[in-house]
Amino acid sequence: MPAPDNTLKSRLLAGDTTFGLWLSLGSAAAAEIAGRAGFDWCLIDCEHGSNTLPSLQAQLQALAATGCPALARVPVNAPWVIKQAMDAGVQSIIVPMVHDAADAALAAAAMRYPPTGVRGLGAGVSRGGGWGAFTDYAVTADAQALCLVQAESAASVANIDAIAGTPGVDGVFIGPSDLAADMGLIGQSGHPQVLAAIDHIIARTRAAGKVAGIMSFDPAAFADLIARGATLLGVGAESTTLMRALTDLAAQGRASAGPR
Repeated sequence: MPAPDNTLKSRLLAGDTTFGLWLSLGSAAAAEIAGRAGFDWCLIDCEHGSNTLPSLQAQLQALAATGCPALARVPVNAPWVIKQAMDAGVQSIIVPMVHDAADAALAAAAMRYPPTGVRGLGAGVSRGGGWGAFTDYAVTADAQALCLVQAESAASVANIDAIAGTPGVDGVFIGPSDLAADMGLIGQSGHPQVLAAIDHIIARTRAAGKVAGIMSFDPAAFADLIARGATLLGVGAESTTLMRALTDLAAQGRASAGPR
């Protein structure tokens, strides 16, 4: 039995525009709710937030029950970390802080078995390999792996052609906040210089035939980002959505109660 089909990878490589939600609470229940909400994908964020390897696997299981494709952002560009995430069942990974072609090549190699990569052969005893049920996993998993590297520094802007052109890299995901900070414009992700850098990353990524992705918490910006060429669009996080909804609900309750 081969590795499961990565339907998200197929959609992205076909040019589909997809929308997804960040998961940072470390809650399988929240992941299940998000998975049933209608997003094209949900991303389990192990770089920021409360996620650990056990909570990653629990959320993967919860999302699988809903049919919503899962991604994960690993905390660091390290082969042993990427290997553990893939053994837990992640097929689509965002690798943060990729500044040059060497960083990109390390991420791509970590997601694939030899001879093209360096991933260790241990999935037969893990969820990624179906606990041994996917008997052809080792020879089919590489084709289903989606490697997305995160451009979020001035160096990554300068090196974007080499990053996007790295064999095994399927796409580039932009981190606007970290990019702005590295450019000396912390808290100004809408600054013209940052927007110009974003346009450059997207344009060069698409020119290389790769997927371009970005995160935005501003619904008013979604259409513009799609027009700029982003096809993997993060539209929020479960934590901030919950906070906003509960704050609004509390305000409605206070308003209904009248003056105190």
